[in-house]
Amino acid sequence: MSQTAAKALAPPDANRWKALFFIALAQLMVVLDSTIVNIALPSAQHDLGISDGNRQWVVTAYALAFGGLLLFGGRIADLWGRKRAFVTGLVGFAVASALGGAATNEAVMFGARALQGAFGALLAPAALSLLAVMFTDVKERAKAFGIYTAISGGGAAIGFILGGVLTEYLDWRWTFFVNIPFALIAAAGAYFVIREPEGGRNPSPLDIPGVVLSTLGLVCLVYAFTRAETDGWGDSTTVGLFVASAVLLTVFVLVEAKSKAPLLPLRVLTERNRGGAYLSLALAITGMFGTFLFLTYYLQIVKGYSPISTGFAFMPLVVGMTTGASQVGARLVTRLAPRLVMGPALLVAALGLFLLTQLKTGSSYVALVLPGMLLLGLGIGTATMPAMSLSAQGVEPRDAGVASAMVNTSQQVGGAIGTALLNTIAASATASYLTDHIAGATSRPQQLVQTQGMVHGYTIAIWCAVGILVLAAVIAVTFVNTGRPGGTTAAGTGEAVQDEPAAPVIAH
Repeated sequence: MSQTAAKALAPPDANRWKALFFIALAQLMVVLDSTIVNIALPSAQHDLGISDGNRQWVVTAYALAFGGLLLFGGRIADLWGRKRAFVTGLVGFAVASALGGAATNEAVMFGARALQGAFGALLAPAALSLLAVMFTDVKERAKAFGIYTAISGGGAAIGFILGGVLTEYLDWRWTFFVNIPFALIAAAGAYFVIREPEGGRNPSPLDIPGVVLSTLGLVCLVYAFTRAETDGWGDSTTVGLFVASAVLLTVFVLVEAKSKAPLLPLRVLTERNRGGAYLSLALAITGMFGTFLFLTYYLQIVKGYSPISTGFAFMPLVVGMTTGASQVGARLVTRLAPRLVMGPALLVAALGLFLLTQLKTGSSYVALVLPGMLLLGLGIGTATMPAMSLSAQGVEPRDAGVASAMVNTSQQVGGAIGTALLNTIAASATASYLTDHIAGATSRPQQLVQTQGMVHGYTIAIWCAVGILVLAAVIAVTFVNTGRPGGTTAAGTGEAVQDEPAAPVIAH
């Protein structure tokens, strides 16, 4: 009996559903943290005396550490074992959160946020790869990934609600302290419930040159997009960071190609279906995250919603993503080829964004924003579920951690690109609108013209997001060519091989 067949016949982990609860709880904590702190930022800035020029580091310190260390975190999970990396990441995240909540100055706050990002980079790929090795039945695996995907997508919007409630009724420090019970419950549960399958560790020595090059390259890339958002694309430092990132990541690929024990085996990236899943997912997140920012501004500045009301206004997006991932995507992926799920789903998301291109200052939330959010969430949730599943399908167990890290890396980089690129496009469109209309605004109050210009900028940027999602759909349909479960797969090399979703994490 082959290794693949043996794995397919192996009994499923009896604690897999209990493990899913604790893994999902940890993922919810990490995703919540990406938005919950944004709501508390004005209050924290005032209390800690953080200058306007430095306040971005509360967000940037986390993003740089998380994005830069993801591949390293995935490799550590393969080396140590995913359970150990997961529990260590959770405990470290709790400590960093306590430090942030107790911060008395900006230096402690920035350090705490960087530590949160570093431990998040350890636990996130470990969580996803644990799902990949614990759920082997195709239907159960689809359901598990659907739940995980729904939490990943909806948690950010929930963060706005929770952040608003904690900041308004308690104190901004509770946006950090709230992570502690999440982390400790998930860590304790994982320690007692999760049993990692044998043979999953990668005992190869750590690729130090790969760690240094990938970390510096990704940090430069994420920081370049952050700088572009605040200082412009033509800023000398921004351009220098992009150049440095390109050089470092190019050298990283060359080093990995020759390394006997690479940090990121290139086979993880070059397999056609997995590469297509990574790229389409990155583009989908690029379009969604940029729009997420515009809708927040639109609801609060243009429509006058409070932070709490804004959080609740995002609930259709959460409902759409939850339904798409856990119901639609999880059901269709067991019956159809992944590209036949991903392609149409991304077009549904693009349709939701198309509705949002019609925004005006007086647009109705119920008639326009709500259906747009619902379609966007439904499409992204449905498409993301098979993309995440494909990312770990067919990889060797010893590479599961770093393959899962690539999913998080594509999302992190996609979010950074979307926020910076679309925000720049919106700002440029708004400036052009004001130049053309402000001089002749004698019959209209200048404040109204400025608001109209702001909304005009948002809609132009959302049009670009529509194009990005259509491109993601084209890439999904073109590159992802694996067959439906139980059928055949056209491999990237052109060979026909049997697709075995019942044992998705197998040795080549």
